[in-house]
Amino acid sequence: MATIGIFFGSSSGVTRGAAELLCEQLSGSELIDMEEDFDGIEQFEEFDVLLIGSSTWGQGDPQRDWVDPLFDLTNDSPDLSGKKVAFFGAGDQDKHGEHFLSVLGKMHDLFVSLGADAYGFTSTDGYDYKFSLAERGGKFCGLGIDDVNQEDLTEERVVSWANQLKIEMGL
Repeated sequence: MATIGIFFGSSSGVTRGAAELLCEQLSGSELIDMEEDFDGIEQFEEFDVLLIGSSTWGQGDPQRDWVDPLFDLTNDSPDLSGKKVAFFGAGDQDKHGEHFLSVLGKMHDLFVSLGADAYGFTSTDGYDYKFSLAERGGKFCGLGIDDVNQEDLTEERVVSWANQLKIEMGL
């Protein structure tokens, strides 16, 4: 059975809520709060599957608890070959539609450049935004959550995505 680490940074609680729901859906998974539980990038080596969660801030920036770990990943360039990775995060498509979920695209590119295999792409249908670095060929390179404007869809999207990952990753 694959070991699953759900690494998340959350300021307002939306990404935390999604991470907790994912943990309920994926048996044997472990929650790692980037503020309280993260010890260093070596921690990624403990898991076969990495689910990476962050909200988008500013112009596509990560949630603050991800800043140092992403810097370390960029500078230390660990080999993540063989790791399965998927991304999820929160954004506000109305107020911040010019960079909606863009951090997911930045994180995707970094983890893939380190050898990880990306899974969990989702349709952009049902969202209304101007631009996103997370969009790849009409899909997001992960799960987008907009709890501000579409809170009623969050649980359904998270559960559906967990089921998608079970199939894609063979979990």
